[in-house]
Amino acid sequence: MKELQEKYAETLLKSCLKMEKNQPLLISYNVERNDFVRILTKIAYEIGVKDIYYDIQDPYLKHEALKKLSIEECKNIGFWNKEIWNEYAKKDAAFLMLASETPGLMKDIDSKKQAELTKYSYETRKEFDDLRDKSHLAWCIAAVPTEAWAKELFKDSNTPVEDLWNKIFDLCSIKEDNPMEIWNKKINKLTKRAEKLNSYQFKTLKYKSSNGTNFQIGLPKNHLWASGSSLLDTGKEVLVNFPTEEVFTSPDRLTAEGIVYSSKPLSYQDTIIDEFSIRFEKGKAVEAHAKEGEETLKNMIKICENSEYLGEVALVPYDSPISNTNQIFLETLFDENASCHIALGDSFPECIENGSTMDKKRLLEEYHLNDCKSHVDFMVGTKDMNIIGITKDNKEVEILKNGNFTKEFE
Repeated sequence: MKELQEKYAETLLKSCLKMEKNQPLLISYNVERNDFVRILTKIAYEIGVKDIYYDIQDPYLKHEALKKLSIEECKNIGFWNKEIWNEYAKKDAAFLMLASETPGLMKDIDSKKQAELTKYSYETRKEFDDLRDKSHLAWCIAAVPTEAWAKELFKDSNTPVEDLWNKIFDLCSIKEDNPMEIWNKKINKLTKRAEKLNSYQFKTLKYKSSNGTNFQIGLPKNHLWASGSSLLDTGKEVLVNFPTEEVFTSPDRLTAEGIVYSSKPLSYQDTIIDEFSIRFEKGKAVEAHAKEGEETLKNMIKICENSEYLGEVALVPYDSPISNTNQIFLETLFDENASCHIALGDSFPECIENGSTMDKKRLLEEYHLNDCKSHVDFMVGTKDMNIIGITKDNKEVEILKNGNFTKEFE
């Protein structure tokens, strides 16, 4: 296990982030995974990294603070105050966000209080977000197991944490001789798919599924589809999601119409939202219902200015490696790469030609991208989902049929 953890850590630092000698590093992680971060640190020092900041998260301490302290008192705690991210962003640091879950932990917490503090955490890291939007920062989101998360996924196992580690290693090809050779081929395939989609410059996407999804959304002029690989302004290419199966772009925020139904549960701030639907009019989410977590869903939609509008549409085939595990991970990094998804909140300037060099006002007014302090992906892809692209001359092109890409986009 340790050998595979070392290989995983080396892949994250050397291949995903492409860490350089003397480059600062910020690692955000669950306290339970101190053991893995020690491995990361050893490898980082061997690379020549000398400045590492550890943004340590403890969901149980966070839960206690939310129960016992006021919003203003919580704002003094590093769980929500992310000003240090700005300092490291200004130093051209790389950012490694190690995702973990504690499903359902926050179900007894006031969702409005949690929404307010989530909003605050985005506000305190504005300079980080601005530099990331300009494709200036190397960053990567990857996953590490925690006991609560692993036990939720592998309820009948005597070794759930080890099982989850192995699942992560399998999905990231860490057990293979040369993981990045495999990932380079995958990224090349995703890049070609994005280029094919770009060539059509669709003006509208139409979604339909037997679960009730009947939805359409417009795409702005000069939009670009992208993959989980990001080209920085320095010329360095980094892998920002590990693993990744998606191609994505940012829509015209004013155009969403119709209703979408979730295809997987969403674990949002350690609260489960399940079997939910959102209805849109003129781009805005105007109605939302959920069998579980409805109040949290409604507060998530209204968390801050423009959070009722969409900032991302992403296409993932139903027949993909993560989907084929038949495992609901309750972690967006994995679940969004097993299903077509859309996201409420902030959009990606890189998804407009030369967008990373434009100011946000122009992106907002001319291209109708969304400018928001929040970004929440949720899954809508199903086995029978059909997605049609409408060209500028009103030609209909099948993109996904019965959940998978048509031959044109394979």
